[in-house]
Amino acid sequence: MRARISLSLLIGGASGAFCWYILHHFNQQAADFQWAIRAARYALAGKNPYDTALEQYPITAALFAIPFLRLPAEMAAAAFFGTSSALLAFGLTRHGYTRLIVFLAYPYWAAILTAQWSPLIMASALFPLLLPATMAKPQVGLPVALTHLTRTGISACILWSFVSLLLMPRWPWLWVGQWGHYDHFLPLLVWPGPLLLLALLRYRESDCWFLLLTALMPQRWFFDAFILWLIPKSRRELLFTSLISWGAGLWRWYYPPASFAQVGRWAVACLYLPMLAVILLRSLTRDAYRQPC
Repeated sequence: MRARISLSLLIGGASGAFCWYILHHFNQQAADFQWAIRAARYALAGKNPYDTALEQYPITAALFAIPFLRLPAEMAAAAFFGTSSALLAFGLTRHGYTRLIVFLAYPYWAAILTAQWSPLIMASALFPLLLPATMAKPQVGLPVALTHLTRTGISACILWSFVSLLLMPRWPWLWVGQWGHYDHFLPLLVWPGPLLLLALLRYRESDCWFLLLTALMPQRWFFDAFILWLIPKSRRELLFTSLISWGAGLWRWYYPPASFAQVGRWAVACLYLPMLAVILLRSLTRDAYRQPC
């Protein structure tokens, strides 16, 4: 346990420090986390945070920002991301250290550049009390919530919703009005996204439904797909998917995307289809061992 805690704190501290450096170097303030900070400040002051189309986070996300309000913007975002990474690392090491390979995946590094929510949402799959994190960014969190429901998690989400309504009773209606401003793509509907339906060949496996649920969610960049790394379990699966994922990073570096559909095609090719291969090949290998001699 001591080794797990120490390693998790090391990963959290390193990721938080690097996040701060990136935000400071490129003068991004709190980057994406800024919108949760803004929503929290407005809600606490009794103001409407949805007075701009750019504010698209629910108040359930603002609650997570409250502990960081006293920090400078860059420090707040870095502390949030570092804490999220530490929690994820602690959860992943419950049964060994192999799954820490997920930190090599490109979507994680895409997330660190703008202080994204996907590491915390991924950690919520490992700790039931963290399940309210799925409500902070529902289009990313819903697949995790639906496939990792527990009594503790449901109770935590109900309590989190109640607190958010106490803080700002009208926020759900105001937030719904922002949906039309969210630019996105649906992985399942962007070619070669329909190929993901092949996962139904293994419909009895939970990873099949997790992959398809994630592919049905509106997304806008590669960091949203980081939760897919809940699928690979073995060292081979983790290394394979992490290595292939950098194809999206190289493409983004050399050929800036012209549309969200373009982002979607590369996300499907480099992030989703490798996960489909993991599910199908894992099952084929298992079936081969079951064949009678």
